[in-house]
Amino acid sequence: MFETVDGKAVMSREILEKVDNENQSVTYNVIGGVLKETYQSFKFIVQAIPKDEGSLVRWTLIYEKLNVDVPDPNAMLQFGIDVTAEIDAYLTQEELEKKTIA
Repeated sequence: MFETVDGKAVMSREILEKVDNENQSVTYNVIGGVLKETYQSFKFIVQAIPKDEGSLVRWTLIYEKLNVDVPDPNAMLQFGIDVTAEIDAYLTQEELEKKTIA
């Protein structure tokens, strides 16, 4: 995955570890890249929680620092917000286009 964190382009490699249809979530395990340089392990869990006509999105970060001096991954929270906003914009535009065609 290519992403921008704190204004810097970074790369990471993830594998899809689990798809949980019942809880509408996916779990990714980071296996390479910048995050593995500072964290022993790092996982993302992304869950869609139905609400009204849409959904809320919950990002859970599970990580183990290589040592106590490693900072918390706050920049990754912003990454989750940014990705969620991009997906929302895409889906909203797609829905608008469907209504326009109909």
